[in-house]
Amino acid sequence: MVSVGERLSSARGRAFIGRDEELGCFEEALAGDPQAPFAFYVYGPGGIGKSTLLRRLADAARAAGRPLVELDGRFVSRDPADFEHAARPFLDVPGAVLFVDSFEHCQWLESWLWHHFLPRAADDTLVVLGGRRAPQPQWTTDPAWSRLLHVTELEPFSAEQARSLLAAARIRPELRDRVLRFAGGNPLALSLAAAAGSAGCSREEIWAPSADVLRTLVAGLIGEVPTAAHRRALEVGAQAHSTSEELLAAVLPGEDAHQLFSWLRDLPFMESTHRGLHPHDAARETLAADLRWRAHAFEAMRRRLADEYLRILREAPEERVWTVTDELFYLFREGEALARLRTWSREDEVHDRPLHPDDMDVVLRMAEETEGAASAELVRYWAQRQPRAFSVYRLVSTGRIVAFTARLALPAPPDPQDLATDPVVAAAWRYTEATAPVSPGEHIGVSRFTIYPERYQVPSRVIDLSSSRAQAEAARAHGRAYGFAVYQDAETWAERVEGTLVDTGARPRVGAHTYGLFSVDWRQVPVETWLLRFISAPDAPAPSGPSPISRTAFDQAVREALAHWRDPRAFTACALLRTRLAADLGDPVEELRALLRQAVADLAHDPRGVRACEALTAGYFSGAPTQEAAARRLGLPYGTYRRHLRQGLDLLYEALWQQELHGPR
Repeated sequence: MVSVGERLSSARGRAFIGRDEELGCFEEALAGDPQAPFAFYVYGPGGIGKSTLLRRLADAARAAGRPLVELDGRFVSRDPADFEHAARPFLDVPGAVLFVDSFEHCQWLESWLWHHFLPRAADDTLVVLGGRRAPQPQWTTDPAWSRLLHVTELEPFSAEQARSLLAAARIRPELRDRVLRFAGGNPLALSLAAAAGSAGCSREEIWAPSADVLRTLVAGLIGEVPTAAHRRALEVGAQAHSTSEELLAAVLPGEDAHQLFSWLRDLPFMESTHRGLHPHDAARETLAADLRWRAHAFEAMRRRLADEYLRILREAPEERVWTVTDELFYLFREGEALARLRTWSREDEVHDRPLHPDDMDVVLRMAEETEGAASAELVRYWAQRQPRAFSVYRLVSTGRIVAFTARLALPAPPDPQDLATDPVVAAAWRYTEATAPVSPGEHIGVSRFTIYPERYQVPSRVIDLSSSRAQAEAARAHGRAYGFAVYQDAETWAERVEGTLVDTGARPRVGAHTYGLFSVDWRQVPVETWLLRFISAPDAPAPSGPSPISRTAFDQAVREALAHWRDPRAFTACALLRTRLAADLGDPVEELRALLRQAVADLAHDPRGVRACEALTAGYFSGAPTQEAAARRLGLPYGTYRRHLRQGLDLLYEALWQQELHGPR
């Protein structure tokens, strides 16, 4: 009996178009050709077909009996040790083939891979990397690697290949030229068009050359969203870093999470990983932009997701904490507050490790170089008192220590020795006494040192990661009364943390430097409330600005909705339901019908629109089977009725278009 996996592989093989050179070269390597490359590096822009090619190569390796190790760069930890653990068979099992898709999301591993990981591969192994960026030039020019590395920049399909894909998808011949002009040779756009099929090509506006390719294709593929629950599931998929069935069940209680997850998984732009589903990068942005017009629903779903991540954060085992924290902040990566504080950059990627005694010389030297000898002595003091509070940060590419941080937990009442030794900690305790004293059994947290000499006290990956750890610790801690952050450039950081931390006004001095002390009282502001205020966008204003569709397409959508007024099944599929006009409607079908009726009735308030209102009502709402019958019902000559109807449609288009642009009056 043929397995499901084999059937899927066979179907992928039949549907695969082009890339003959890449397939041929890889098959030679699988066959053991001594002249064939060891490493294959495929790159190109989003939607060019990298993931499709990697899946096809994986099928070929599987068919050849090779053990596979498949990783997705989106979910690769920042610690090389975790990558090595996940890819261990590549080092131990002869003949294994390692695939890393979306390599641009872990590009910071590149130097480490070439220098430290790949040279230790087991015998007869192969590696395939796929990403958006070209490899660093030193590997393609290196005399040793140049013979082992095959680099391919994927290009759009040729016209012949694109036609083959559309023919295989049974797109009607008369439509293929229009689709080709619209999508060019972009494999993602062509594949989505093929998935939509000829039925998706029937309306002119879907293939208007001036429209945005992915926006139109994604909207055409989703088509009619079956229920409000399915739309909520789309909102989860567009916002969450990855969407599992468990996540859907948690944020959509009472809904059939299994059925919704299956529906999402079957959408052509959704990709599956071990953590769940995520849209293709280009499709995600398109989907999110479309859903943002439903401002209140979009924000409500974001809050639900944030609440769920915070719940998981409190309960997660230690090894999952930082993954959940990253997922939480991913939700709000475009927020203004985070933009001031976080870089989101993965350049010079670092990973953190607990302080080891062998690291002390480097840590002390960094402290003295950046903050002076007095500060270095305080680092030595706290490393002896609370060694587990310290983390060192190493570059992934080389393993070199580039930074360290210390997050102190100090119980009440304060230790007199701490007060006498560290002016910053003494200032923090004085502030608590002057505002709201800390009770026995409670403690304060102080992010005491954040020292990254190459990027001192400016937003960086070190500050990103240290802040994430501090916030996760605050969420999980019991009895934490205050949290404090310490920055040398107090005025600049006061602006950056405005609205999230309070400037205590304290400016303690250590050696030649003065520091600003910023605080939050966790007893007054629960961590959940603080994080949501910190990472949420302000209430969205009423939608205004360009509509997601053209004016011509909008007018046609209104005309289509009127034409299907008396056919409930057809009305539920009308294009007007996918406009911003229907964005926040709780029951989109019935409320949109009511909105149209009201918009027609409102025309009668204008003397020019009285006859127009009557013509529209008779033609679309009264049950008249034809326009001739509607004219007779009004006692008008057919030509006169047609004139009033055209005027009514023009007035209605304009009235609804203004609502589309600016929201209801």
